[in-house]
Amino acid sequence: MLELRHLKTLHALREADSLVEAAERLHLTQSALSHQFKELEERLGMQLFVRKTKPVRFTSAGLRLLQLADSLLPQLRSAERDLARLAGGTAGRLHMAIECHSCFQWLMPTIDQFRDAWPEVELDLASGFSFAPLPALARGDLDLVVTADPVDLAGITYVPLFTYEALLAVDNQHALSNKPFIVPEDLASLTLITYPVERDRLDVFTRFLEPADVEPAQVRTSELTVMMMQLVASGRGVCCLPNWALHEYSSRGYVTAKRLGEKGLYCTLYAAIRADMLDAPFMRDFLLTAKDTSFATLEGVSAAR
Repeated sequence: MLELRHLKTLHALREADSLVEAAERLHLTQSALSHQFKELEERLGMQLFVRKTKPVRFTSAGLRLLQLADSLLPQLRSAERDLARLAGGTAGRLHMAIECHSCFQWLMPTIDQFRDAWPEVELDLASGFSFAPLPALARGDLDLVVTADPVDLAGITYVPLFTYEALLAVDNQHALSNKPFIVPEDLASLTLITYPVERDRLDVFTRFLEPADVEPAQVRTSELTVMMMQLVASGRGVCCLPNWALHEYSSRGYVTAKRLGEKGLYCTLYAAIRADMLDAPFMRDFLLTAKDTSFATLEGVSAAR
């Protein structure tokens, strides 16, 4: 009567807090997920959760199955890792670089979990801000690069991790804080605060300002997200950040987050991997762990579009 997919979908619904987000995490349509729940409830003769509630409210039957999921799913993942180690050996090398200043929030818990599961894999992490990591990946100096800017390179595969929305942070008293969304012309008289990377790697320039032929009045850089937020909160400029990085500050009322464009500016984060490493058991497990951790820890991310 019960299948593992049922436990996985219930677990995803609890974590995502809506059918739409749970379907995205499971790479299903909302209709397919709804049908799966309806089929299971008909089999059991009981309702598992109350529709159209936010946060999702589970029934006693749903809570009992979630207890089962919390017990079985970690054991399943552990067994899968053990089998992968038996099939492919336990040793290897995973040297990675990161091109995203805000990614450490989910990457460090991922690395901690991975290190516990694969203690014999040589793990190293470097910042990709002071050198070109993708050519280093192609040469074999690195094994994985976290990037939002895929470049067509021979032998390199880009595995999408998740999609996020880039938002503009403005101070709470700013005139833009009352607008429903930001248009490029709004930034023409403002100071734009960015991380110290090339403009062609910043989506606020390449996908928002430059297509509209708009240039901010001034560009200022900062290496630290918290410093950027302090500058924005004190009215010294505005900055563009991933929704998960900005949520920590906007949810506490430090700054106001605004959508870029009427439909929003959405970006995808990728893991760039050499083709010869794709089938390594520890690499596959690292990618699964990264996706699970990001969905569990980051606000507002969705399955890659």
